[in-house]
Amino acid sequence: MDAQVTPIWHAYGVAAKPDRHTEVERKFDVLESTVSPSFEGLTTVARVERSPSHTLDAVYYDTPGRDLAARRITLRRRTGGTDEGWHLKLPAGKGARTEVRAPLGTADDEVPDELRDMVLAIVRNRPLVPVARITTNRTVDYLYDADGAVIAEFCDDDVTAWAQDGDDEQRWREWEIELAAGHGDDGPALLDRLANRLFDAGAVPAAHGSKLARVLAGTQPETGDADEPGTVELDPVHRAVAEQVEQLLVWDRAVRDDAYDSVHQMRVATRKIRSLLQAAEDAFAVSDEAENAWILDELKALAGVLGVARDAEVLAERYERALDDLPKELVRGPVRERLVDGARRQYAAGLRRSLLAMRSPRYFRLLDALERLVAAEPPVRPAEREPDTKTVAALHKRLRKAAKTAAKAAEDDTNEALHRIRKRAKRLRYTAAAVGADKVSERAKAVQTLLGEHQDSVVSREHLSRQAEAAHAAGEDTFTYGLLYRQEEELARRSRARLDDALKKLDKAVRRV
Repeated sequence: MDAQVTPIWHAYGVAAKPDRHTEVERKFDVLESTVSPSFEGLTTVARVERSPSHTLDAVYYDTPGRDLAARRITLRRRTGGTDEGWHLKLPAGKGARTEVRAPLGTADDEVPDELRDMVLAIVRNRPLVPVARITTNRTVDYLYDADGAVIAEFCDDDVTAWAQDGDDEQRWREWEIELAAGHGDDGPALLDRLANRLFDAGAVPAAHGSKLARVLAGTQPETGDADEPGTVELDPVHRAVAEQVEQLLVWDRAVRDDAYDSVHQMRVATRKIRSLLQAAEDAFAVSDEAENAWILDELKALAGVLGVARDAEVLAERYERALDDLPKELVRGPVRERLVDGARRQYAAGLRRSLLAMRSPRYFRLLDALERLVAAEPPVRPAEREPDTKTVAALHKRLRKAAKTAAKAAEDDTNEALHRIRKRAKRLRYTAAAVGADKVSERAKAVQTLLGEHQDSVVSREHLSRQAEAAHAAGEDTFTYGLLYRQEEELARRSRARLDDALKKLDKAVRRV
């Protein structure tokens, strides 16, 4: 994100982001008597140096319901070793985790605010309490290449652990092989070669993804499958909603970290959930008179709050690209400061507003309600209920009706009518994807994208008009604003010209379902 955008941590009065790095590692179970592996003969390993053994003592924290563990997230306070402190480990793709670090501090049991905030959408107003203690006696072999750079670390761990709600002491031995940073695309192949040496020594892949998971095995509350929480085979739309609720929680963390495009992606997840619920409102009891009808309103409100930052982000990128493409002599006056820098300031303000909303009891109540929806047993499909193909056809019919209305709309109403088509295309796209009508989803996405470009042009032209008026009042040259406005008009015209063809392709795809 551009340096002029205020980072989230500053918005909360935190001096700087915690340290972080990505771990790419594999874990192995071994017997107590297993002899350490040899890395001799590997062309990538020039030498191996062993460090003295040291002891690591860690207390792990979670909610009473183990909400973090259910999503393969660990939070610990560890003493000993070179990286003692608070560690938050987040999934980062297959075989990788992002570790976020904060200093130990003075209190043993007070989770740092900056780490708690990163998982606030999962924790909400629930307490974080100790759930396990793990002591590790570790020996590390550092593997160096011919240039003297560390390429990997091999850890031989003797582990003693206690679950907080159990008295039994657990003991085991395990190995870890972790790549050093900077391997890029060759990392997986290198990890495979190193892992083969561990297999040759008698190791087997670890039965658990982390030490904590092993400690808590058998004591874990019923929370569903961690990889696909709340998944229900009976209803593909139900499954799609569950997946998007998980995506919402993932993008929530990214927004709090001010990751690029994260506000956009969180807003997309929010709107997908709303569209899917509307498409199957009876199944989820969210129709107008139903108990959960308020959820749709709250999702709309959340998308609206996120939209302030998102729209500003789009405008900043749009104007920066457009101004860079213009000859320098056509960029007159402080237009870049007004359009690009001004949009970035709006983004920062919108981001702060989003974060306030994401820390509120109102937001937690919405997340609680969404989890209840996907956890509830879906109703058995009654004989008279429309099959999925008819649901897709019904949504397509509504979209076509909106298209006919747009064709007859007066010029002043055209933009709103086209925006209505876009919203219905979006609902059709998400529902079709959920029920496996992939071609329909693809064609609906094309319509949505086309009209999204048109809507962005509408928003941009309104913004350009306001900024041109402000520039004129300040005695500035407004030539460039008019030039950009004309470009936006042309873009909108091209989008409208391509709409009929996109709708015809969508019609054809629906007929084949």
